[in-house]
Amino acid sequence: MKYFVVFFFLVLSATAFAQVIEHSQRVNGIIINNNSKLPLSNVNIININKVRGATTDSRGYFEIDVQPNDTLHFTILGFQSLRVRVTNDWIKNKSTKIQLTEKAIALEEVVIRPFNLTGYLEVDSKLIPTKENYRYSISGLTQGYEAGEYSPNAFGRVLGSIFNPADMLYNFFGKNPKELKKLKEMKKDDTVRNLLESKFDRETISVLLGVDKNELAEILQRCNYSEAFIQTANDLQIMDAISGCYEEYKILKKK
Repeated sequence: MKYFVVFFFLVLSATAFAQVIEHSQRVNGIIINNNSKLPLSNVNIININKVRGATTDSRGYFEIDVQPNDTLHFTILGFQSLRVRVTNDWIKNKSTKIQLTEKAIALEEVVIRPFNLTGYLEVDSKLIPTKENYRYSISGLTQGYEAGEYSPNAFGRVLGSIFNPADMLYNFFGKNPKELKKLKEMKKDDTVRNLLESKFDRETISVLLGVDKNELAEILQRCNYSEAFIQTANDLQIMDAISGCYEEYKILKKK
């Protein structure tokens, strides 16, 4: 009887384990303009759950690996982004048609104000604003911290933000392990990296990490990156910055 019970639990465990493992399946689709009904090329598609990407061709066609209930994020310049959940019907039929809606963008007046230069180098060099960014390194770590401006207490603020349990870095890095694991997955997929390299709106990186755009800026500030970097970096640089800060956070927490 004892051996039967052991055998029964082994079979039950193997069955449960087999049910947990789901093999990825490949689905496809065509993306069109909701207004003109014409196919859209160069639409970026990212599987948020698997962190894998794809791009539509000239016919609006794409293929991507999915599992049931995965969420796909569709983006292209000039159109509203869209999230679509993968259903069993889609997987069964293999193909679907998705429509994206154009954004109504109102262009505001832009005033360009030139510098009032005098032609004298000594005078003009003081009129043009300059931004100096400083980085601080920690022995044993491969990367440093960008402080944005010179400050004797910058290094201390970095360590304080990492070790303070009430700090945002602790709350974000400590409570979002699944999202942060995606950082490594993002680096493996060239399609995702190429997409992030061409984007500056923080939308895709926010979706992948499950945080608000404003939270991204605050996280980078807590990691002591300069305001200039936060404002001008592309999404790939933002991803690498957060990834680097997270790795340093883990090392310092171990110590």
